[in-house]
Amino acid sequence: MQYKRKEFIVVLTLGLLTALGPFSIDMYLPAFPTLALALNSSIEHIQLSLTSFFIGISFGQLIYGPITDRFGRKKPLIFGLAIYVLASLGSLWVHNAEQLIALRFIQALGACAGMVVSRAMVRDIFPLTESAKVFSMLMLVMGIAPIVAPTVGGFMLKLGGWQAIFLTLAVISFSMLLMTFFVLPESKAADSSIQLKLSSVIKEYGEVIQNSIFLKFSVLGSLVSAGLFSYIAGSPFLAMKIYKISAENYGLLFGLNAIGIIGGSQVNRLLLKRFESIQIIKSMAIVMIICAILLPVSAYFNAHMTVVLTILFCFISCYGFINPNASAIALSPFSKNAGFASALLGSLQMLFGVLASACISFFHNGTAMPMMFIISVCGVCVFFVSRIAVKEQIKFA
Repeated sequence: MQYKRKEFIVVLTLGLLTALGPFSIDMYLPAFPTLALALNSSIEHIQLSLTSFFIGISFGQLIYGPITDRFGRKKPLIFGLAIYVLASLGSLWVHNAEQLIALRFIQALGACAGMVVSRAMVRDIFPLTESAKVFSMLMLVMGIAPIVAPTVGGFMLKLGGWQAIFLTLAVISFSMLLMTFFVLPESKAADSSIQLKLSSVIKEYGEVIQNSIFLKFSVLGSLVSAGLFSYIAGSPFLAMKIYKISAENYGLLFGLNAIGIIGGSQVNRLLLKRFESIQIIKSMAIVMIICAILLPVSAYFNAHMTVVLTILFCFISCYGFINPNASAIALSPFSKNAGFASALLGSLQMLFGVLASACISFFHNGTAMPMMFIISVCGVCVFFVSRIAVKEQIKFA
């Protein structure tokens, strides 16, 4: 019983660390119109602060991967959280969109430490047969962020303006820093054999990405993430500009889709007792491509808001099924260099998210079509890549 309690505390802490990134993204989404007005900018320009956050997370994880394999998990994590706290406090005094974009990049460099360490610790602590279930449990905690964050963001926006949002993020991250220091155990000792020379790091990452299982399933998970981030980047405009939904109600709408992710991840955990990960991936990819085809069609014919949002809900829910299984399989071939693999996996997912969100900003034309089209492309690619990846996993098994 004592062991189970400790295991639960560790998983909860890892889930909170994983949720810091999504919370950082979702909490300030309701403030986009206010930020645009306060910083004498446009919503499209403010959206670039979201893109810069994705870029920071994408490349920052590549830095933390070798560092966490070399020095252990906790010290780099504490350092990253400290960076996040300082960047959040600095965001209180920005005067233009460019300063916000820069500080969001730095903030992401801190947030990604928790993402790398949490995945690596799952690989360190739990056997391969349990890792997919643990990833689903992490997603339960992480999924609460999109439910709570926009609502809290809308409340703080009304209470103290957009500055109150970044102050809240600073307080949350400082609390996580304390939890990391006092609660989280060290899951990997420092390894002096890990070289931090650039040539050695590149060689190590090269070996990871050459692994066929990792490559196919990391790309699969990245495409699913790209679809999710396309929704995140485009949903403020879709909801508040096209459908005229208030900032407060937008938070509730965003939270509803997060419930879909949570529900999917927990149903996935139950399905894993009876089915293999590859079977779940194969089935959910079919659901995703159906939604991917229906979305642009519904937008083109100006379908009712309820229809469009229902299709989006089904599409987003697939993330809770596919991502935990794809992540577990992608990391399964690695042990000593799990930090490298975790960092590259997370970096690829965020890089795909950067490209998707940047495309939405670039092709913005005042309609929902750019968002719907990019989400559709992601869903179709998920279907075909899943077929290739599942065959590879069957051959590997």
